[in-house]
Amino acid sequence: MVAGAPTRPLRPLTNDTGERIQACTLCHGPQGRATPQGYFPRLAGKPAGYLFNQLQSFRDGRRHHALMAGLLRNMSDDYLREIAGYFAALDVPYPAPVPQPLSEAQRQRAEQLVTVGDPGTRVPACTACHGPAMAGRQPAIPGLLGLPRDYLVGQLGAWRTGHRRAHAPDCMADVAKALSPDDIAAVASWLAMRPAGAHPEPPATAPLPVTCGGLAP
Repeated sequence: MVAGAPTRPLRPLTNDTGERIQACTLCHGPQGRATPQGYFPRLAGKPAGYLFNQLQSFRDGRRHHALMAGLLRNMSDDYLREIAGYFAALDVPYPAPVPQPLSEAQRQRAEQLVTVGDPGTRVPACTACHGPAMAGRQPAIPGLLGLPRDYLVGQLGAWRTGHRRAHAPDCMADVAKALSPDDIAAVASWLAMRPAGAHPEPPATAPLPVTCGGLAP
C-alpha cells in the first residue's frame, strides 16, 4: 500500500467541498488519518455509509459536538455524501498500535467480548457485526482498529449514557448499556493494541445478531 494512494480515482470535488475537506483535515489529520490527540478519529477508508450517517447525526443532533454541528448545519445530504465518499476512497497507512496496560484477567475478558460476546448480558461478539478482522463492513459498519483508546472509551461511554445516538433502532446504545465501565475500558485497551490495515468487508450475507438503524446503502 502506497502512502496517500487512493483505492480508486477520486471524483473531482466542487470548490466549496474541497475547502470543506481541508477544514476536516485540520482536526482529523492529513488525508483524514487521525491525529495523536485521541479524540479525532480516522476518516480515511471508513465505509461511506458510516461516514455519511455520522455527518448526518452531527448535523441533526444525534451526536453532539459544537464545531461539527456548526460546520454541517446548512449542508444537504448530497453534500454530506460527497464528503463521505471522498474520505471513504482514501487508502493510507494506519499508525502503529499503542501498548496498553492490561492484566491477564482484563485481556481474557476483552477477548471474550470481542470474539465470543457475553450471552448472559446479551452482548454479541464485536466480530459478529464489525467482521472477523474488525475492519468493518460495507456499506455502513465501521472498523474498530486504528482508533485511540480514549476515543473508544469516550464513544462507548457516550452511547451508554445517551449522549451519543444513532438511527433507530440504536443497537450500539443497547450493547454499550449492557457493558460495565470495566468492560468498556478493557475492550478499548485491547482494540487499541491491535494492528490495523484491513479494508472493510462486503456486506454480511447472514442476518446480524442485532437490528441496527442506518445500515441501508
